Amino acid sequence: MLNPPESYGADASGLICAYQFCPDSPARQVSGTQALHCLQHDESNGFVWLHLNLSHVATEKWLREHLQLPVEFYEALHEGSRSTRIEHADQHLIAIINDVVHDFSYEASDISTLWVCASENLIVTVRRTFLKSVDRLRQAVNQGAQLQSTAELLSHLLHDQADVLTGIVRQLNRQVDDTEDALLAGRLNHKRARLGQKRRVLVRLQRLLAPEPAALFRLLQKPPRWMSDDARQELRQATEEFAEVLRDMHSLQERIKLLQEELATVVNEQNNRSLFVLTIVTVLALPINLTAGLMGMNVGGIPFAQNEYGFWIVVLMLAIATGIAAWLAFRRRDPDA
Repeated sequence: MLNPPESYGADASGLICAYQFCPDSPARQVSGTQALHCLQHDESNGFVWLHLNLSHVATEKWLREHLQLPVEFYEALHEGSRSTRIEHADQHLIAIINDVVHDFSYEASDISTLWVCASENLIVTVRRTFLKSVDRLRQAVNQGAQLQSTAELLSHLLHDQADVLTGIVRQLNRQVDDTEDALLAGRLNHKRARLGQKRRVLVRLQRLLAPEPAALFRLLQKPPRWMSDDARQELRQATEEFAEVLRDMHSLQERIKLLQEELATVVNEQNNRSLFVLTIVTVLALPINLTAGLMGMNVGGIPFAQNEYGFWIVVLMLAIATGIAAWLAFRRRDPDA
């Protein structure tokens, strides 16, 4: 069956899209009214996915009026951005998943939250802005992905999020490789502030996106009654894949830290070299400046004022003094520096 064209807007209730899933068949996109009818009368052992926009003022009111969701889910909606976690509450799975926005530009503010509430026959996802992972899931569903349960859809979402993070880490790795090559080639014009920005984004991603191990352990040890063993294993594999991506992010943070230290060393060496040159110029000019100041005083008794060779005598004395100053300045200079 052909699905209706995908729309990124929301209707009057804040509903972005709704899908009905039946066993061994592709999902069918439905309206909000049809989705509610399926929840009340459908006996095909399928489930319904509702995706809503929380920025719409009518979204939370519509959820409270038409769906029986646990209180913990509504409390999570008002908590703001928190670390990623999946909890079990009243035979429902409540997940808080932090994701990156569509136009992610490696800014810490480009991270937003997706709230998920899943039961045996219903899964609700709510977000405030366009997020990459959930839209990848929508695209997969529109292309005919067959999902047999709400837990499998949640696992698919976690896999999509891991893929998005893998792409971010891969792109950052390429940028760090370019910076390392430029540093080795001696043509580095990269600012440490840019590396610091990337490192801060990675730290925030790791802090917000890493699943809380305690909540996940409790869920896997005591899942809802409707969750099958296969679904629990799939969820475990999704979180392990996610953990592997987070380890790669930690390794990339260490690489950026080492690059920052190396850049700081290069900058310090350049500053020391410039300071040394300035010091040498000052020392060499000291005898000339001192003599010019003394000779320029309009007082009597200036030496060699009446001597025919007075100028050259002063020049010779300045040359000798400058040579001694140069020898004192360079005698402890490291020849390999």
